[in-house]
Amino acid sequence: MTTPSAREAREIIAALRTGVVPAAGLHHFATGLDDLMGVIDAELQEVADSTGSGRAKWIRGGYGSGKTFATRLICWRARKQGFATSEVQISITDTPLHRLETVYRRMMSRLTTDTDGEGAFSGIVATWIYELGEAVSRLKGIEESDPAFPAAVEQRLEDRLSALSARNPTFARVLRAYHSALDSGDFSTAQGLLGWLAGEPNTAMGIKRAADVKSEVDGSTALTFMRGVLQLLRESNYRGWVVVLDEVETIQRMRSDVRDKALNALRQLVDMLLGGELPGMYLVITGTPEFFEGYKGLKELAPLADRVATTFHDDPRFDNLRAPQVRLQPFDQARLASVGRAVRDLYPTEHRDRVVARVDDGLIDDLVDVETAGFGGRVDIVPRLFLRRLVDIMDRVDQYPDFDPRVDVGLKIDESMLRPEELAARRGDPGDLPPPRARRLD
Repeated sequence: MTTPSAREAREIIAALRTGVVPAAGLHHFATGLDDLMGVIDAELQEVADSTGSGRAKWIRGGYGSGKTFATRLICWRARKQGFATSEVQISITDTPLHRLETVYRRMMSRLTTDTDGEGAFSGIVATWIYELGEAVSRLKGIEESDPAFPAAVEQRLEDRLSALSARNPTFARVLRAYHSALDSGDFSTAQGLLGWLAGEPNTAMGIKRAADVKSEVDGSTALTFMRGVLQLLRESNYRGWVVVLDEVETIQRMRSDVRDKALNALRQLVDMLLGGELPGMYLVITGTPEFFEGYKGLKELAPLADRVATTFHDDPRFDNLRAPQVRLQPFDQARLASVGRAVRDLYPTEHRDRVVARVDDGLIDDLVDVETAGFGGRVDIVPRLFLRRLVDIMDRVDQYPDFDPRVDVGLKIDESMLRPEELAARRGDPGDLPPPRARRLD
């Protein structure tokens, strides 16, 4: 594990303090994922090297197995390898899977690169246009100061757009209008056109007239626009696009007709990947075992279920991590304690010796025992609670020189800090855990 910067450490601890997955820095305390990450790195390399195919990876795991953690780690590693990434949380109200135009809009608003951070679409288009000028200088020897330079760039733009127009004439037309608006200094229209390309609704009619478009981006348009974005990324020296669709199991709570539309939307995406229509895309889809095995999940659409089907044997040590579907194993006590020690070691403090002495390995092991015993030995319920509790203890040790966590607060579970599903599990209520209502450390 690498040493985080002071800022990274503060942001990691701030997220854990509130019980959510940190937005960055997960590699500093990730455990138990090395084998899977190695396989995914290799698959990303294959996608980057390919001129025609994309790939889908389906990750299954129950509450507490680390799906959100794993996908954020995948995205971080992918960005370090030159990919753009988008993380989209599927939900019934905000981002329903059957509304592909909404999913696309979320993908674009959360488009992230290592250079520009989140909201990177405008930066990617700016890089694409910059590369046009660089190509003119490199290939034709025409410098920017040459009077012939603007016309040469315009011709280069048309050459690039001709290939895009064959499959996606609207996307190409709006890009052309965007470039014209920039040239004329109409930055408001240029930004409005970019917003329309990214799926933003309610674009002013004057902006749409500049590109001769009339409607908003709908579901079928969104699918073709994904290919346009991929072309921009490739031509801007990005290796591809990693897209995460997290918590797709929410479709199980939808009406049957809406559920059918959602599953068909997934099938369309997967078929486009397999058919070479989304070159450079690596699609990651997460869900619970019930989504993969239940008849309100994948099995409701047999053609899609067949594409994802994977055989799992009793011993997870020999799982085929190259298969389209992989499973995450829940935390065990040893792994949880290892994460706790890593978090302690990155905790930002001016009183390092005191924190390490008071929150020693023995206390971390005891805290793991108390938390898991409080849930009948179910370690899968515990990671969020354990890390939040651990950070709280370290905060008190850091602030108060005479604070002793064993004496002053003890290690018992505070039920007021539990979510309803966690409280139900602690009290032994029957039934499966309900799906979480918000992002969590799972």
